[in-house]
Amino acid sequence: MRERIFIVLLVSGLVLSSCGSKKEVAESGKDRTHKTVNANRGRDHNPRRNDNTAVPNSTRGDANTKNPTTNAPVFEDNNEWYIYEYADIAKDEMALYGIPASITIAQGILESSGGKGELTLKSNNHFGIKCNGWEGEKVYHDDDTHQECFRKYKDPKYSFRDHSLFLKDRRRYSALFNLKKDDYKGWAYGLKKAGYATDPRYPVKLISIIERYQLQRFDDEVLGHGNRDGLSSKETKVDYTSIRYTVKKGDTLYSISQHYNLTIEELKSINKLRSDHLTIGQKLYVKTF
Repeated sequence: MRERIFIVLLVSGLVLSSCGSKKEVAESGKDRTHKTVNANRGRDHNPRRNDNTAVPNSTRGDANTKNPTTNAPVFEDNNEWYIYEYADIAKDEMALYGIPASITIAQGILESSGGKGELTLKSNNHFGIKCNGWEGEKVYHDDDTHQECFRKYKDPKYSFRDHSLFLKDRRRYSALFNLKKDDYKGWAYGLKKAGYATDPRYPVKLISIIERYQLQRFDDEVLGHGNRDGLSSKETKVDYTSIRYTVKKGDTLYSISQHYNLTIEELKSINKLRSDHLTIGQKLYVKTF
């Protein structure tokens, strides 16, 4: 009898022990499941990951599309960025020297690889202008031959100015300045004919860039609302009773005309200017009827 009671107690103990083990295993499984869910949630909401998420590119380089986090413009490619960055300089150069802004921008894109070329990054030289008597800073870069000498600039704007002077001051390019001011195709083929580049496809490449990014719009902006020759489409009558503007350092005909809603030709006409040169302290009429 005592042996039977002992066997019953032993069996009951084994049953209870088995139930307890199953409960511990189940509870352990719940803990692992819970921890796994929390870990995945943490990865999905990692703020560092969100900060590094790429911003979708815009379809145009006119800065209409902005990064919603930083409000900075985003671009489709380097060329779009280049246009946004340097179009105003090219327009100023057109107003001063008569070189179509579309041509200047297209040449800059082509010569500097959209501003990211090795020579451009180390010298701010956007047009591949070589030393040739240059007395400023210099850099050496492999081009047609090994380690050729190129001009180095402190700021890209000086490269654009040197490009304008390079074309304006050399007789072989003089015929280009007889073309209509917005004739970018004539300029493209004229540059090749004058020996600016040896690549037989150079004109086609320039025209392709201009038309792909609609760079001719910058020529029209400089020429204003006149006809395609840059001449005023109607007679301009000046208000000689208006307060005249005093030219300050850094002013250009383009910047002044834009401020007073005039074209370059109107501003020159009402002030009887025969050149684009301005002097500090010069008085200009800036109002028309």
